[in-house]
Amino acid sequence: MQKCPSCACPYGYAVSDDLYNCPECSFEWNPNDTETAKNEESSEENIVIDANGNPLQDGDDVVIVKDLPVKGAPKPIKAGTKVKNIRITDGDHNIDCKITGFGSMALKSEFVKKA
Repeated sequence: MQKCPSCACPYGYAVSDDLYNCPECSFEWNPNDTETAKNEESSEENIVIDANGNPLQDGDDVVIVKDLPVKGAPKPIKAGTKVKNIRITDGDHNIDCKITGFGSMALKSEFVKKA
């Protein structure tokens, strides 16, 4: 058994001498090519694009492009708020940052533009 490179399921089984299959996600892979494919996927996944189509990186400064309601807060984050020193993460909300007056936040890249 081998660990699936797609979903990390530990129950990957051999289909033939060169191919393995995952019972959970049905992903097929060649264990000899796994490192190459994994590196290519991770480099493509980490590209985050702002509302204008500009690529974002860790440490960039961004500006909020529309009012964003915050659950549990009495007021939204206003459009035009500048956010400094962002961190790119994986997931739906792919920007981690600290906003003055709100604290630590996770934002979607589609609601910011590069400053």
